[in-house]
Amino acid sequence: MASTGVAYTREHGGDPRFPSDPPLKLEGDPSQWLVDNRRLLAEEADRDSCLETVDAMSSSGNEYLRLDEEIRCEAGFEGIVGRSAALGKVLQMVKTVAASDSTVLLLGETGTGKELIARAIHNLSRRTERKLVKLNCAAIPTGLLESELFGHERGAFTGAIARKVGRVELADRGSLFLDEIGDIPLELQPKLLRVLQEREFERLGSTRTQNVDVRVVAATHRNLEGMMAEKQFRSDLYYRLNVFPISIPPLRERPSDIPVLVGHFAQHAARKMNKTIAAIPSKTMQALTEYRWPGNIRELENVIERAVILSPGPVLRVRLQDLPGAITPGEDAESHRTLAGAERRHILATLKETRWALSGPRGAAARLGMNRSTLYFRMKKLGITRSLNASFDS
Repeated sequence: MASTGVAYTREHGGDPRFPSDPPLKLEGDPSQWLVDNRRLLAEEADRDSCLETVDAMSSSGNEYLRLDEEIRCEAGFEGIVGRSAALGKVLQMVKTVAASDSTVLLLGETGTGKELIARAIHNLSRRTERKLVKLNCAAIPTGLLESELFGHERGAFTGAIARKVGRVELADRGSLFLDEIGDIPLELQPKLLRVLQEREFERLGSTRTQNVDVRVVAATHRNLEGMMAEKQFRSDLYYRLNVFPISIPPLRERPSDIPVLVGHFAQHAARKMNKTIAAIPSKTMQALTEYRWPGNIRELENVIERAVILSPGPVLRVRLQDLPGAITPGEDAESHRTLAGAERRHILATLKETRWALSGPRGAAARLGMNRSTLYFRMKKLGITRSLNASFDS
């Protein structure tokens, strides 16, 4: 195997240095062998030079973390990066449920990696040889979502010039990942319930019932129980989806994963940009670990990619001032936490009094003297979700 035109094969006959192995034969263009070898040696020398530079900088009094030492377990279970106990519990639940055909409901904030967990469930199941079909229910206009899910016949509506196979049918004998299931409109929920309960559906514009064998993994960042109370989500569909719920913790609840993820994303971005990133200032890593990451892993990945682009040398330079509310090196972290904590406690107490009603004359927004969108923004920035304990003290 070779990626540069040189193939490596073995022939019978043995090698006196390695009696158990046949000799190695080089095939391909001989003019490339020396070029490839020089390229590999140059890459290795460049990396070693960067590490020596980092070691020299550290010995001069500044403290740096070498990313090659931080990232010992870069890509673990099904490509999911992390080593925290909270993530370990999630992965153990994935292993447990994957072997069955039970419906799984993934609960977690936006950007926590729900799609990666869904893929891991599929890859560990007996359906791994079949397709994992994905659909983001929030990304499809309401008028087109039924057609995307169940397909349509020619002439079913204006513009339907040909038959279309829906995602449910495409996932037959495989898995169907429905992201943002809380955004599916009420009028479509009984049809999805029928797929889960009866394993059958009809294409839009057809009277022919089709059977389907599909394993559903659904995900949402919304509070489905609250939506049921407000008549925005059917209770029968919720209980069909909630067979095996898995709550994915936000990044702020597993800070030990942040250094691993920083190194993983930095190395990944550096490879794409043909750069070498070998270290990060320890104070920067501390600030990244203490930041609350309202956008979770997706936000962290974007921040690190931007940092790789802007870093002129082997040290990762992160613009901490671009992170809203982040603690920069040298800032009084205790006073910062006290102010943020006081605001979170006040909002949580108000939400508890209003039973998590945000809008309306008796809602939390009115009591706090702000509009609903402002309150929602503050909750997101402070990491407030209904799953959090109202007595949480930061």
